[in-house]
Amino acid sequence: MGGAVLMITITDRSRGEEFANWYQKQGIPLVMTTLGNGTATTEILNLLGLEATEKAVLFCVAARSPRLVRRAAKDLWLDVPGRGVLMTVPISSMGVAAKEYLLQGQEAEEIMESKQTHELVVAIAKQGHTDQVMNAARSAGATGGTVVHAKGAGTDLAKKFFGVSIATERELVFILVKAENRKDIMKAIIAQAGVKTEAEAMVFSMPVSDIAGLRQLDAEE
Repeated sequence: MGGAVLMITITDRSRGEEFANWYQKQGIPLVMTTLGNGTATTEILNLLGLEATEKAVLFCVAARSPRLVRRAAKDLWLDVPGRGVLMTVPISSMGVAAKEYLLQGQEAEEIMESKQTHELVVAIAKQGHTDQVMNAARSAGATGGTVVHAKGAGTDLAKKFFGVSIATERELVFILVKAENRKDIMKAIIAQAGVKTEAEAMVFSMPVSDIAGLRQLDAEE
């Protein structure tokens, strides 16, 4: 099964422009970059050869292509510890004009169905409480994540659903996890950092169809 995917790449902030230029050379017209921060412990930073946690998070839409992911892994040296991680999340539908612009005639590859190995857990938490979220996630087996700052709108509506006020200053915590650990990690975040705690975290997960850059980490677990 083919289709379009959202490609999410996380790397050191100093490499963000290099990665964005590479995607555009592959014919991907729109690459959005935001700044983030890593949450990995000192042990994981040492494992991956990282000295800093400042991150660039890149988003782009492309036709699903494991071949493109493999090319990125090779050209961007994603299998080298500390270079970054790339994941793709399936897109179910998009407008005709957006599809023509974003895919620019790219053809999705015919792909045999395979077992899903990883999921992307996303927690939306109160600013300054990512440690609470990550401590909860680590208690259930997560290793690290990436934080992006955001500002919420319409948070007063949360009173109707949760009975609490939700702060407008929010942080998005992206945690790439093995599929078999996803349920336990989400339960831990909800229990230890959910909407009725100081962190006010809401959490959901998305399937990851292709991935590059985790070989070193998986080998050590």
